[in-house]
Amino acid sequence: MAEVTLKDVALASGCSIATVSRVLAGTRPVGAETARTVRAAAEALGYRPNHVARALRSRSTGTVGLVLPQITNPFFPFLVRELEHALHAEDRAVLLADCDDDPVTEAARINALLARRVDALLLIPVDERRSREAVAAAAAQVPLVLLDRGCGPGVADSVAVDNAAGMALVLAHLAATGRRRPCFIGAAGTASAAAERRAAYEAGAAALDPGAPGRVALGDFSVEWGRAAVDRLWPSRPDAVVCANDLIAAGALQRLRQLGADVPGEVAVTGFDDIPLAGLADPALTTVRQPLAELAAEAARLLSRNPAAGPPAARRAVRLAPELVVRASSAGPGTRGGGSS
Repeated sequence: MAEVTLKDVALASGCSIATVSRVLAGTRPVGAETARTVRAAAEALGYRPNHVARALRSRSTGTVGLVLPQITNPFFPFLVRELEHALHAEDRAVLLADCDDDPVTEAARINALLARRVDALLLIPVDERRSREAVAAAAAQVPLVLLDRGCGPGVADSVAVDNAAGMALVLAHLAATGRRRPCFIGAAGTASAAAERRAAYEAGAAALDPGAPGRVALGDFSVEWGRAAVDRLWPSRPDAVVCANDLIAAGALQRLRQLGADVPGEVAVTGFDDIPLAGLADPALTTVRQPLAELAAEAARLLSRNPAAGPPAARRAVRLAPELVVRASSAGPGTRGGGSS
């Protein structure tokens, strides 16, 4: 079947090609009756806009590149869904790339998306320092917004949850439920989310116990690391295990129960992100919820406000308020949990 063109729609509707183009592109106001006639003709003929031809005319592809550090982390697909919804509302499509937590691969993915002439980039950087050069170079070419993690001041616009505020909520909750010997399981490296959560724990936990900032184990954002870290920290008998994300917390919870620890009676466990796994854990996991829809909407807004790459002085860093979701894993000491498994 031959492709339906603007000329075909014009003939069927009795309007000029220019009028049809204005109606279907929405570029200029057209009378309501004329617009209805054109759209009815387009629908009857099965007209579909040629985005390639439009891109050649406008020098805009209508696409946004999105580079993730690790698609297997359950937090990121839910953020991607919200981003896709926010950008689709602006008639933008998303091209997704995963870099497997490797800054070299990340730089290659960024360059590949730029070669495809994306209009803008969204990026969750692998590492604050090692990602910086590639991010800065890309931000000089197209509008770019960093999500969830940063690359240092002045590199690009960024939007993330307030990690320090989230950790403060966790520590205040633990203090209110009588916990006094917390420990922390986090991720090594310089990814800003990992570093900010670790620093906030170290700054706030000293108020509960001067020794608490020293009870820290750093690895990666994985279930496996959560399990391994418990073996390092449990001999010190903490009464709360504060984890940098929900995957770590799930692993920690699993290993504690294997060791016969009573959660939450003997030890509380908390996470960060509020992925669906958190509510399915046994006991259900207390965690910090990230405002995903708000993150996505703010990222889209930052892209739209900056149609051309701006100078470093114009960069904005937006921090959004987190929410503490209290569940069974952090009930007060003496509360019986489900026992060991």
